[in-house]
Amino acid sequence: MSNEPPQFSERPQISDQPEIVLSQVDALMEDMTLEEKIGQLLIVGMQGKTYGDELDRLIRQHHVGGIILLGKNISYPAEMLKLLNDSKQANTDYKVPLFISVDEEGGRVSRLPSSMKKLPAAEYFGRTGDETLAYDTGAYLAELLHAFGYNMNYAPVLDVHSNPKNPVIGDRSFSSDPNKVADIGMAVMQGMTDNGIISVVKHFPGHGDTHVDSHLSLPVIDKSLAELHETELIPFQRAIEKNADVIMVAHIMFPELDDKYPSSLSEKIITGLLREEMNFEGVVITDDMTMGAIVNDYTVPEAAVQSFLAGSDLLLIAGDYENQMGTINALMAAVQEGKISEERINESVKRILTLKERYKLKDAPNEEIDLKLIERKFNELLG
Repeated sequence: MSNEPPQFSERPQISDQPEIVLSQVDALMEDMTLEEKIGQLLIVGMQGKTYGDELDRLIRQHHVGGIILLGKNISYPAEMLKLLNDSKQANTDYKVPLFISVDEEGGRVSRLPSSMKKLPAAEYFGRTGDETLAYDTGAYLAELLHAFGYNMNYAPVLDVHSNPKNPVIGDRSFSSDPNKVADIGMAVMQGMTDNGIISVVKHFPGHGDTHVDSHLSLPVIDKSLAELHETELIPFQRAIEKNADVIMVAHIMFPELDDKYPSSLSEKIITGLLREEMNFEGVVITDDMTMGAIVNDYTVPEAAVQSFLAGSDLLLIAGDYENQMGTINALMAAVQEGKISEERINESVKRILTLKERYKLKDAPNEEIDLKLIERKFNELLG
């Protein structure tokens, strides 16, 4: 293991002048239509491994906020690069750049071509207890993701591994000790953010004590708020204190907090707990709205509207085009019917645009991927 963090050939600059960022955002918003603002609320997935007509319409006509690549979209490095470049090219003439996002945690949640070396699961880094290694890993992830053209990563996982029967978290968690999860998780987050990748910490308020996979059905955690503060919420509170940019909210039922809605649709949890009690001022994003925990009980558009009403900013819809367009239309209808105010739309759009401006996102294409350099950096980190 190297004692020096990986060095970046071109380190992205993050603005530290909030007054300038806000003035730029205000100017952008003055020229945006309601349709454009609603588009910014969505991060969308796609079918296949190449750029297609449906994604093109979502970007060019509906001005979605960003895209996500999933396992089904992963191919050879050059093809992945072309897919991301084509997406950015479609948005080049628009005034607001895209979030180009991915789940790159390491371990079993990795979206790299099979030929590339993958990081160990989070559990490995938790066992070392080495915060310098964790920071260097975040820095390495930033260089890796920049090479493909990404600017946002759904990592690190801040769930505490408190249930050995958990089918979905397990070794994706740094530890069963919430303070160790916070220590190592913050180091990884800082390594990414210092080097220009937006880190999305997840899965609030905590997915570690479930025994059901929310991809399939809705988990239930019967803990009081006091109990959550003793374990699950510790890493997220630390992330907020360390100025986390984005927090992902999970699809979990917490009956002691809200006996009607799962966390991702709950105003009590998103606005009451996360925003008001824990003082989070950044961007709130949902977990994928097409997961079983949601679609077993709701349509995607109705769940998306409810999640937005509850306080979410970004709606992650990795499923099909029909659900994506249905959500755009449902949000527009909710505004027209007075269910959602334009002021509420503006609140979320301002948070989203501020984040994009602060990281100085651009839709410039990446010419090529230096796979040998990436492998060398990987070996410096873990060799």
